[in-house]
Amino acid sequence: IVKPLMQWYAKHARTLPWRSDPTPYHVWLSEIMLQQTRVEAGIGYYDRFLEELPDVQSLAAVSEERLLKLWEGLGYYNRARNLQKAAVQICEQYQGKFPESYEEWLALPGIGAYTAGAVTSIAFGKKEAAVDGNVYRIYTRLYADDTEISKTAFQRNVRETVKEALPEEAGRFNQALMDLGALICIPNGEPFCENCPWESICKAHKYGQETDFPVKAKKKQRKIEKKAVFLIEVSDKIILHKRPEKGLLSGLWELPNLDGELSAKELSEQMKKWEIGDYMIEPLGEGKHIFSHVEWHMTGYRVGLAAL
Repeated sequence: IVKPLMQWYAKHARTLPWRSDPTPYHVWLSEIMLQQTRVEAGIGYYDRFLEELPDVQSLAAVSEERLLKLWEGLGYYNRARNLQKAAVQICEQYQGKFPESYEEWLALPGIGAYTAGAVTSIAFGKKEAAVDGNVYRIYTRLYADDTEISKTAFQRNVRETVKEALPEEAGRFNQALMDLGALICIPNGEPFCENCPWESICKAHKYGQETDFPVKAKKKQRKIEKKAVFLIEVSDKIILHKRPEKGLLSGLWELPNLDGELSAKELSEQMKKWEIGDYMIEPLGEGKHIFSHVEWHMTGYRVGLAAL
């Protein structure tokens, strides 16, 4: 499988900013950013982030508030917090010099097997596999493997299989797999098999079963949470509330809100609890926000105050 994939990659590799200068910092930052973000959207964030925090020392020293502002829009903010924790550890434990071994990277905050493999193979040329959901999809189609992909034994087997196949240019091979999953063997639709370097050896393609793989466990239904959200305006300002330091969206700023649906009486009682006297209130309609495990179904209210 190595030769046709590497030949394909030589012609079709995506041009990405972190690939033009694959330092450990650049590769690491791009991998963390792209965990939950499309490449096209991530490039702008990557460029802006590097403009302000060009190295691991500046990342370690930045205030959390500024860090989260730079991360705004990427979501899953603990990724940014762990990024900084790892930067601090690199500065303190390694005097700002990036460790080179897979095991050392795996021991850093927020680093899993995939990221450790990606950074050490691409930035340091180590023969380490970088296996994620893209690779599981490609693997199950290539071998027509109907094992449920969240199983630990399956994931271990894929990592071992990929590691055994790695050529000397392990970083390029891992990036070729990434591009194959992004451009050809795509999720959520028919793959572009006619352009695939493995078309002649792929078992799922041979049997016409490409979209039957991978086999995933059924997702649990998301929990529904109802909320009343308040846009409280005082002159030309609005009131914001900071969330607790632990839990969902920890430490982030938001509009004041309450759990549940509120009646007119309960709204009035809430204004008294907040010691809001002279006010005008009007409904703003409904909205929905979806997290991976929970949905917020929100009813908005605009509250206008003359003064506090």
